[in-house]
Amino acid sequence: MSLFSKLFGQKPKPVAPRLKPPPASPPPPGAPAMLKAWDAYGRTCEIPREAWRTQVLPVNFQNAWNKPDDLAALIGISLNDGFVADCLEPARHLHRIDTQPKRGATFLAAILLQLKKFVEAECIIKDALALHGEDGILLTNLAKAYSGQNRNELAEETLWRGLQLDPNQDNGMGWYYAIQRERGGDEAAQEALRRIAAIPGSWRAQIWLAKNELQSRKLESALAIYQGCLDRAPTPIPSELLMSISGDLGNAGHLPEILNLVGPRFDVHTHGLQVGNNLIKAYVDLGQFDAARKILDELYAQNRTDWKPSLSYWDTEMAKARIAITPFDDKVPSQAQMLTTEGPVWLNKESPATELFPANAPDATLIAFLGCSAERATNSKRVQHQLADPAGRLSRALPLYFAEQVEFSTRSRTVTLVPWFTNSETSGFVLSGGPWPDDDASQHARASESKADYIVTAHMKTQTEPWQLELRLIRTIDAKCLGHLETALDYHRPEDTLHDLMKQFLPLVCEQAEVPSRTPPIFYDPPTGRELPYYLLRLEQLLALRCGTLETARPDFLNGEREIIDGNLQLCVARPQNVETRVLLAQTLIALKEVRPEILPEFKDKIALLQKEMPLTDPARGVVQRMFNEVFA
Repeated sequence: MSLFSKLFGQKPKPVAPRLKPPPASPPPPGAPAMLKAWDAYGRTCEIPREAWRTQVLPVNFQNAWNKPDDLAALIGISLNDGFVADCLEPARHLHRIDTQPKRGATFLAAILLQLKKFVEAECIIKDALALHGEDGILLTNLAKAYSGQNRNELAEETLWRGLQLDPNQDNGMGWYYAIQRERGGDEAAQEALRRIAAIPGSWRAQIWLAKNELQSRKLESALAIYQGCLDRAPTPIPSELLMSISGDLGNAGHLPEILNLVGPRFDVHTHGLQVGNNLIKAYVDLGQFDAARKILDELYAQNRTDWKPSLSYWDTEMAKARIAITPFDDKVPSQAQMLTTEGPVWLNKESPATELFPANAPDATLIAFLGCSAERATNSKRVQHQLADPAGRLSRALPLYFAEQVEFSTRSRTVTLVPWFTNSETSGFVLSGGPWPDDDASQHARASESKADYIVTAHMKTQTEPWQLELRLIRTIDAKCLGHLETALDYHRPEDTLHDLMKQFLPLVCEQAEVPSRTPPIFYDPPTGRELPYYLLRLEQLLALRCGTLETARPDFLNGEREIIDGNLQLCVARPQNVETRVLLAQTLIALKEVRPEILPEFKDKIALLQKEMPLTDPARGVVQRMFNEVFA
């Protein structure tokens, strides 16, 4: 089933008239040419605007036709997307069936006004007022209907009546302010704000007045106005109020004041990303990363796919900011150790998945793999602390990939060596600026608990594109290089290079290390083509999660944990019958449980859906399910 079909399903059985889209009209200024949607797995689909209007929107309206709340929400979203004419007939139906009659009348009137059907809008609003009593928003829309008929004096009178009932209408207050400013200039406009501010329950006008005080550098006066707004605001405090306070104070550079006024009043369910975004920025700019992380986690826990890009941005920005302020003295002798990962990084000895991937003999020849070296376009010789970049990630991913290829294609065992730096202030992966000397690599291989017979070093030269990748097969007993391969590597598209490289590398290993080849296990089928770069990234990220459990790891060593799981999930959805990627996802979740267990509930439903809609065949299905059961136990 295509992603388009998956997102919007099959055509439903007719439960409402099939809406025929009205003739196409020019989109409003700034309207996107493509609209985004997400499926249950978080996959994004972009659909041309006209295709959405003619193929998706009618079906969505039909599905919500007899559900007033769903229909109202869909109309609101569609109006924000600029589909005004397409919302007219659904709004007429909502007006007939709505359990909140004022809401139905308001939607219909607003659409009629935008379509310049002023007389009909006037009738709809007057009927609603007669039946349900006066309402501020309805009166403001009635004023717009009068204005559209050039009955301007009556329009202004009606607008003021609406503001007296609801002084916090954004459109109504802005319209009244503009009228007074056009008529009497800035002083008249300010007087209009003060007049609205005097209405009981008003807070929006005060926000505008406070902004003027900030612009005049009168902080104390602005803070007094803000405090008055908060004291008189309804409960829960409107998002727009907290967003305006935090935004205006932030733009003026008054970050501690944001935390004092807005921080204690923030509720993630009510105020969401808009307010949370301003608070996170204030906390990060002030170096209060734990408080920023708390809000970020609260926002992530809402499972809003449309928020993920913003939240992922803050994940990265917080990691950068922490690194920027972390003390790092490169004059202090480094304390480094060589970590070891036996076999594939996703196949622990204790894992149920070992039932699916038979191991080589315990006394088989042992081949170690060591990367973590890359030459860069820099003259700096200093040890630096930095966020992981493509060169660093690939320098760690390639040895992991080569190790599993050799493990499953030959009768040898493999181990990957990972240099890990730690001192009293910082810790993390080591990325050497030059290749590992054969003697040093051999010494590291024999110094490990496993005492490898051979070691393969992988070194990249990244000063120019394409990059260059060099592999050296070294016998550890005498540090003799038995074979050498070098190839160009497009790090954006490594799949073709690696496929051809392995055709040369595996026979080299079998011949020079004197190990027989074997047919890979039936379930070993690593991603190829365009999916291979993502697979390599997920291998490196699993390594990072496992290292995050070390006692020497900094508390902030990891970042982007949710993106790691999302990426693994997308890989599984792209290859629904692939056992290896499913095991990789399960093992990544198990590793995450050790470092950030509070994140796991956010993915429970997606994992259950994956197992239900895209089940593996037995025995893999049962094995993987046992792993997931361990995760969510």
